[in-house]
Amino acid sequence: MLNSVLCFIFQILIEDPITTCLSPSVYDMICKLGFEARENCDISGIVTQNGEVRWTTITDCVVYTESAQGLDYGGSVRLLGPVCQVVHLHLSSLTKGQFETRYSSGFQWTGVPELFPEMFDALGSLQSLAISLSLMKLTSCLERALGDVYLLIRKECPFLLRDLIASEELSQVFGQSVMDVLKVFVGSPRGLNLRNVLWHGFAAPQEIPPKYCSMMILLTAGLGQLLKGYLQQTKFTLAHRPFITLTSLEDLIVFPDVTYEVLSVLEEVMKKSTFILKIMLPYWEVALLNFKSHRFADCAILLLVQLETGLRKVFATVNKCPKRLLTAESTALYTTFDEILAKHLNDGKINQLPLFLGEPAMQEKAAVRALVSIAEAYGARCHPVSQLKKQVLSCERSIGVWPLLPLPEGSEREAQRSEGNSEINACHSLITEIVAELCHHVPETHRVPHASEHLRPEEWPQLLRELCSIPVRTLFCPRAVLEVLAVLRKIGAHCCRVCGQVAACAELRRRQWEDRSLRSRQRRNYLRLVHSIKLLSPMLYLILLLIALELVNIHVVLGKNTSEYQQYLRFLKSVLQYTENLAAYTSQDKNKWDEAVNLTQVALLKIWTFSEKKQMLIHLAKKSTSKVV
Repeated sequence: MLNSVLCFIFQILIEDPITTCLSPSVYDMICKLGFEARENCDISGIVTQNGEVRWTTITDCVVYTESAQGLDYGGSVRLLGPVCQVVHLHLSSLTKGQFETRYSSGFQWTGVPELFPEMFDALGSLQSLAISLSLMKLTSCLERALGDVYLLIRKECPFLLRDLIASEELSQVFGQSVMDVLKVFVGSPRGLNLRNVLWHGFAAPQEIPPKYCSMMILLTAGLGQLLKGYLQQTKFTLAHRPFITLTSLEDLIVFPDVTYEVLSVLEEVMKKSTFILKIMLPYWEVALLNFKSHRFADCAILLLVQLETGLRKVFATVNKCPKRLLTAESTALYTTFDEILAKHLNDGKINQLPLFLGEPAMQEKAAVRALVSIAEAYGARCHPVSQLKKQVLSCERSIGVWPLLPLPEGSEREAQRSEGNSEINACHSLITEIVAELCHHVPETHRVPHASEHLRPEEWPQLLRELCSIPVRTLFCPRAVLEVLAVLRKIGAHCCRVCGQVAACAELRRRQWEDRSLRSRQRRNYLRLVHSIKLLSPMLYLILLLIALELVNIHVVLGKNTSEYQQYLRFLKSVLQYTENLAAYTSQDKNKWDEAVNLTQVALLKIWTFSEKKQMLIHLAKKSTSKVV
């Protein structure tokens, strides 16, 4: 992350005396409204000595509009202000041991309870930047934990935090009045909206009152207490979704070491570069300190947010819309990465930012030249596009091992006797026809010999590698693109699972065959496996080819209207359902090889039928090209 922003911090723009990135109404909401009321509150009415949160005192501060159809966010913030101040004074009066004794059990539900003692230290430090960073971490882990709770009831989590907080499912767990409190703090652009103003880089460190961080810590503990009661009542068990871990050494050693000489040059440049807003400079300084201290996660958080802030400044300047630098009012959308990197502005005009960035104008320093050249040549490693390409190639390698699986003497001859299966023959014919159709859409520059006529088995790996070598734009991916990528990755994951299961099952049954430990029925089942491999291998190659071709044309999905898009998604999900069922049937505890053949025939017919409609992305891309020609 440090290196990927190097190309931007040197941009020379007109100096702008910016004192805040918060619009007037948002500034008043965060920095003033919560300080107007002076009511005296007693901490014993908010939390017990044992750390139990008295929710009624807090929820009574939430005010509703006269029609009772919505929240009065301004009125709620006014009343909650004194409560937050008392909570802040309370936490500030505790020792670290007292804090952990009273509240640590309430943080377990987040999955990262170790973060909260760090946040407590940040409150004690009275450093505004440390408090802002703590709130960023807290809102992030809170969002993920609330998603885990939501999944107790539903299978798919809402994409946006505000939709998650507004969901009936979470109201069912925590109560509507409690969720209304969260709406005031983090769930609506009409409230304090602490999560968004921080994570999108609008709030300078000194603009976030520490008392709101203290209140969010207490609310998180209180939510944990409520959840505990709900789990005891329902007998549910909260499961946390696993974090993504980078395991590939290739992904971890992309950039060379950053020396102290380089860091000292960056410190000089940061103070002079107009890419960096002066009010945000403390974030950059602490990011470098974190880097030197090997606190790379903290460094990445701060740099990612400030990259968005700096790019927003460039965006507002080159597109001549200075007001877009500020937080939007509640009736308009914030200017975030989604719009900063988009091809067009809301009014249909071309976004000038990508054109402006182009080749960066650098101050040439030998110490950073190597880093800059690497950054310029960098290709996304963790983007869904890159991950999908890795899946395709990994699966292709796994299928390539199947012909090398040793078969015990006599098993192949017996399997060949049953090869007159008309269903399997029909499947092979369909695969041949579909592959021939798909190969017509392989870019001419990446075709293997005879690919458009008849693709030989030995040519599959080369073709898939060629397709995965084609660059796919990752700078800006609208939600429709990301949604399709998510389905394709699930399909790829199940294909990889099938590959591993088939190889493992074949090896186990081979040993049992040779040891004569298979019963008669098991021997017949093993013969079905041997026979099925000859169908499943080209079928999986077909799906990988389909994934790779659709990936090359992924951005064309934006050309579909709503109805066409939904039909396309249904088609992809039918392929996903096939791979899910195939993974189940080929597991060692099922071994349903005949059923796998039946599934395959049905799936092939669906693929052929949809292909005939010319509704795949490869077809839409060809239409677009024809229109241009």
